[in-house]
Amino acid sequence: MLTILGFVMIATFLVLIMMKKMSPMGALVLIPALFCVLVGKGAHLGDYVLDGVGDLAPTAAMLMFAIIYFGVMIDVGLFDPIVRLILRFCKADPMRVVVGTAILAAIVSLDGDGSTTFMITVSAMVPLYRRLKMSLVVMTGVAATANGVMNTLPWGGPTARAATALKVDATDIFVPMIPALAVGLLFVVALAYGLGLRERKRLGVLTLDDVTAGDPEQVLVGAGAGGKGTKAAKGTKATKGGKGGKAGRTGGGAGSGTGAESAADGPAAGAPDAPDVPGVSDDDEFKGLDPHRATLRPKLYWFNAALTVALLTLMIMETLPIPVLFLLAAAIALTVNFPHMPDQKARIAAHAENVVNVSGMVFAAAVFTGVLTGTGMVEHMARWLVDGVPEGMGPHMALVTGVLSLPLTYFMSNDGFYFGIVPILAEAGAAHGVSAVEIARASIAGQALHMSSPLVPAVYVLVGMAKVEFGDHTRFTVKWAALTSLVVLAAALAFGII
Repeated sequence: MLTILGFVMIATFLVLIMMKKMSPMGALVLIPALFCVLVGKGAHLGDYVLDGVGDLAPTAAMLMFAIIYFGVMIDVGLFDPIVRLILRFCKADPMRVVVGTAILAAIVSLDGDGSTTFMITVSAMVPLYRRLKMSLVVMTGVAATANGVMNTLPWGGPTARAATALKVDATDIFVPMIPALAVGLLFVVALAYGLGLRERKRLGVLTLDDVTAGDPEQVLVGAGAGGKGTKAAKGTKATKGGKGGKAGRTGGGAGSGTGAESAADGPAAGAPDAPDVPGVSDDDEFKGLDPHRATLRPKLYWFNAALTVALLTLMIMETLPIPVLFLLAAAIALTVNFPHMPDQKARIAAHAENVVNVSGMVFAAAVFTGVLTGTGMVEHMARWLVDGVPEGMGPHMALVTGVLSLPLTYFMSNDGFYFGIVPILAEAGAAHGVSAVEIARASIAGQALHMSSPLVPAVYVLVGMAKVEFGDHTRFTVKWAALTSLVVLAAALAFGII
């Protein structure tokens, strides 16, 4: 009964948020509370929730101070050079923009922290997506999938958990898997290329070379920014149909649209309206990274860069708990860059919305995980899946582990999967001569899908900063992320890694 109720609870949650009948926060709290009563353990709901909150409180603290820290770094201009570099590559071609998103997310993922990756990627890419009227769910989907593949780094979490649970060396798990993971990453780039071509076809715009080649920052500045008028791109290329006509000169005063907007805002003839596409911004006012914003601290650039490198180095070395590192780094960043109290309060207030939204989601997820674990639903569901493996599949337990890693890491935490389920799978595999290290390698194949799980706090940073509905993100991303995980698993089999 617990097995059936567990699957029904998860299905109910996913259906309600994907159909937008409930908000993710409401569904994360109310659905498990209802099912806790249905299984006859409503009297223990408080204990389950407090246990879940206790488990996730360090994560919530880490995200709170990470958002403040990286928000301050964005304010002071630390990542502006990355934005300019990406813009030079992307220009205003939707295909290049999506591929650039995948590459940037993969590079930034080297720090092993999903929240950091999403904050930097969204801050760099959202201005371009909004200016070109591109679908933001494409950005969140590509970024989450690329980060999921890179999340298998030894310091990223899953590999270390698998090594600890099965008492094998993390290097023996990760290094042989590099070719398979590389294939997975190439698949993500190819996927980004295909999605980018689809966006290019929908929008009808290929490039705006006249604008971006002359001044990439035109893509960053908001519509209401003052300044000199800009000349619109002549003959904007389109994938189909005739050439774009010449746009006249427009004033750059407050409230005036720039030439870049004239060329990019309207879709080409025959293309669907932007509001019909999930995640497409239809705001009249564009908000980007103003290269002349008052919060810039160019004289402190190298200090901020050194502080960030030191923070990431200490995180990888695990010198202190990550929440403590972000707390200290945020305090230092605020004190040095904004020594006056009113300025510090203004920066904290500027990022308060993201802090509250993400932290609230984490504590709401604590109700979901607390009820799943406390009532025994997770254990019953996992054992049902494991017991359902045919006896003849024993010699192929590594493959079975890889396939099961997709749904299990999506519907439960990495801790629950690696410490609760993987040892059972390894024990079953050992009876048929399958080594523990093969089981461990196969177990990390599902991470591309795991990063879009509603139980992963970092995904709420991603959708929150991008202002994308979690249901839209889930509906778009799950199929591509699952396919990426299967590609990694197939490559591992083809290369004889598992």
